[in-house]
Amino acid sequence: MNSLTKCSAIALLALSASLALGQSAGTADQPGQALTGEISVVVPKSSAPVKDASRVVEWLVPLAKLQPAQFPKTRPVYKMVQRDKMFQPNFLVVPVGSIVDFPNLDPWFHNVFSLYRGKKFDLGLYEAGSNRQVRFDRPGPSFIFCNIHPEMTAVVLTVDSQYFGVSDKTGHLTISNVPEGSYLLKVWYEDATADTLQALTRQFVVGSDTRSLPAISIAMTKQNLMKHKNKYGHDYDPNATSPVY
Repeated sequence: MNSLTKCSAIALLALSASLALGQSAGTADQPGQALTGEISVVVPKSSAPVKDASRVVEWLVPLAKLQPAQFPKTRPVYKMVQRDKMFQPNFLVVPVGSIVDFPNLDPWFHNVFSLYRGKKFDLGLYEAGSNRQVRFDRPGPSFIFCNIHPEMTAVVLTVDSQYFGVSDKTGHLTISNVPEGSYLLKVWYEDATADTLQALTRQFVVGSDTRSLPAISIAMTKQNLMKHKNKYGHDYDPNATSPVY
């Protein structure tokens, strides 16, 4: 086999491998649909609508065995800043495996931790201007607190898909670039029970003419995470507001 023939054979093999890879990965790298959804949050007994329907999350998990959830090779590093004794933002949605930075931009110490479901971690005490990172490799909500300042609360929701959207106050959301195929539609809302969210899970098919998601109505059951203990399971130090902290 001469050199020209060898080069042609190698090129053909490379093309075949590329096509095979494209088939096994589904259509995750191809442009997909932008799907819109409408969420209503209601009071359980009266079914009266709640004015603020924000922070409801919907995501689509591919069902086909040959089309698992595909994630970009280069993922963004998410950030939850500690500033003015608050987490900013105090709500993040990230795909499984994402890294979240927790920089301390306050002029005092913080100790970020999560021991309630989701990803469990304790970043320890760290000073102003320093940073810690956490890889969120477990699906589900992680409730984030500071071991010094009880008023600091946040949520990181880790989802097993790159196709997700978060509702605004009017209940509107968009999931971008969704390829055609069969999916499991999942919903999460902080102020809803696990049974309510499980009942909203359903199969959903995205076709060439699909432009919207099923309308979702969620009964709100207020969760009071502000009344939490510190990382040792004790009440907070009443002197936590001292300038030294």
